[in-house]
Amino acid sequence: MLLNPLNGRLRQHDGFPVLPGGFPLIGHLPAIVTALPHLLRCAEREVGDHFWLDFGPGGLALTCVHPDAFTLFKNKVTTSQLIEEVAPEIMMGSLVAQDGDLHRQVRSAMNGAFIPKGLAAAEIGPLFASIIEKRVAQWVARRSIPLLEETRDLMLSLVFRLMGIDASDVPQWRKKYGTFLQLIIAPRIAWPGTPLWRGRRARAWIDTQLRGFISDARAQADSRGLLSLLVRSFDESDDPLADANLIANLRLLILAGHDTTASTMAWILIELARRPAIWAALTEEALRMGAVPTTPSELGSYPIAEALFRETLRYHPATTMTPRKALADFELAGRAIAANTRLCIPIIHLSRHAQIYERSDEFLPERWLGRKEPIRPPDMLQFGAGPHVCIGYHLVWMELVQFSVAVALTLRKAGLRPQIVGNIDKGIRYYPTAHPTSRLQIRFA
Repeated sequence: MLLNPLNGRLRQHDGFPVLPGGFPLIGHLPAIVTALPHLLRCAEREVGDHFWLDFGPGGLALTCVHPDAFTLFKNKVTTSQLIEEVAPEIMMGSLVAQDGDLHRQVRSAMNGAFIPKGLAAAEIGPLFASIIEKRVAQWVARRSIPLLEETRDLMLSLVFRLMGIDASDVPQWRKKYGTFLQLIIAPRIAWPGTPLWRGRRARAWIDTQLRGFISDARAQADSRGLLSLLVRSFDESDDPLADANLIANLRLLILAGHDTTASTMAWILIELARRPAIWAALTEEALRMGAVPTTPSELGSYPIAEALFRETLRYHPATTMTPRKALADFELAGRAIAANTRLCIPIIHLSRHAQIYERSDEFLPERWLGRKEPIRPPDMLQFGAGPHVCIGYHLVWMELVQFSVAVALTLRKAGLRPQIVGNIDKGIRYYPTAHPTSRLQIRFA
């Protein structure tokens, strides 16, 4: 792990140990980025289940690796507004950084578009199925692809088309969006030509386009699509919300629906390539059903593909950590937490916790098959819980099952299967989102 060998002394801060090994200015960020699961396990073993991680410019965050950390998603004495403090240029005004009445108001206006009924009404399933099937067929024709680059490009195409952006305009949006993403890590210098300056200009361009889409959707009362549903939902709320709220959350939809889902798509292909038994079971199911599902109601007919989706998210969560701030004194896993403490929920550690899952360190899609009990809240912790549970859960569920079935059908009919070219374990990144190495190739042979 990339820890500082000159910083081995254990010190205390506000009654909790600060994990040794931090560097000046950048803290534990090198180890967080490159070896987060190992870092958290070593910290638990050496200093206990409550400790401070140093996020460098982001400051210290009290991290709890006890299963009770899951309750931070649902309790009322912490706030998610810290997310806006950490990434104001990206998250300001969005659902994930709001609490209280405003959050409930915006959430209630958006919910209807993202539940299965809303997705079916907007005809998202057939649109996504056609795009995914066409893209997978192009991959197979090429016989080899740079995996992460291609899944990211596919997800951008899906998200942009979801918002009604014409296919011919997708390349321009992709370029502007890439510049906008520089705001995540841009130094706080706004001189002309700097990443911050360029990122803000790209955001202004995106917002102008979105404002135009919103205006067009309002002018076409009988139009279909997700954006039309969202606009009508906002307009019909008891307290109409400003366009700024809708624009901020559409920007969030691009961000949340792109990188994290692309990473999960990549890991699905990796796991299918290195696990012949899972590949055989999936292809048998896909051939038996004969087509990619196009509505949320059809997903239950693909239990193998759904199990692959759930286990991939559990074992390879794209969102590995999420912040909170204490609003008042409270207790967490038997320890007193003071008001204003910055907290970190280690999703990747809880996803593989032995007290939550049997054989937690093994990739076992079969753990989701034949279950008699319903999906538990901890089973969805990759999507959060409580009032901030991911609004796009049903959308992600549908598109990843569609992707798995499309891959299985297309490759099986061509007599091919995925194979890995490169080192899976080298170059994995865990923060700010997790993904396999961008150097990994998938060959269809």
